[in-house]
Amino acid sequence: MIEIEERDGVAIVKLVHGKANAMDTEFCAAVTKAFAKLKRSPARAVVLTGQGGMFSAGVNLIRARDGGPRYIRKFLPVLNKMFDTVFYFPKPVVAAINGHAIAGGCVLACCADRRLMARGAGRIGITELLVGLPFPALAFEVMRFVAAPQHFPALVYSGATFVPDEAHGLGLIDEVVEPRALLDRAIADARTLAALSPAAFAVTKRQLRLDITERLKKHGRRIDAAATKIWASEKATETIRDYVARTLGK
Repeated sequence: MIEIEERDGVAIVKLVHGKANAMDTEFCAAVTKAFAKLKRSPARAVVLTGQGGMFSAGVNLIRARDGGPRYIRKFLPVLNKMFDTVFYFPKPVVAAINGHAIAGGCVLACCADRRLMARGAGRIGITELLVGLPFPALAFEVMRFVAAPQHFPALVYSGATFVPDEAHGLGLIDEVVEPRALLDRAIADARTLAALSPAAFAVTKRQLRLDITERLKKHGRRIDAAATKIWASEKATETIRDYVARTLGK
């Protein structure tokens, strides 16, 4: 599910889970485990990327449909743990978005400190409301953190996805890069961030996220309880089934 290699102090984490890097309990746990290991490793920065034309298609809706409410109740805490681990990772994280980054895949990319996307490689966006599902508290805060404030409500309500040049203007990504140069550029950016004092970087990163941390302490548990109630309902299972049939033909 996860392949890791190191280049001159930068760990390259490659997502390799099926064709779409769709998020299920095993995938999310593997990402969390990989980052926990890298936290203790000599690597001073991380580049996160996908495979082929896919960064991640987000939550595995077929698994959610088939598993129903019981599976969803087990899955959501594991999903949240993955986002939490990457978003608050104390070392620099650069996302090399090689292809589609949809819904939870977009959130995962946006957990990174810097996001580069290959030109013409795919689309990126948050489609949760099109499926009829609310954002867990941290996922919502991650997106609010990176998106241009004036565009954020429209991004959430529309569920639209965007090509790289459009996504850049909305704040979802920091730079559009030619496909052949994507990984090398991401590694170079990671090295630049890694050249900073590790302790100072970690403290500054926590400061940048302080408002999110405080909001989650105050409201996160209540919001997640409300979101879980919807996600784990029979109505949501029907909605997911209809969306999968309509968009994936399955």
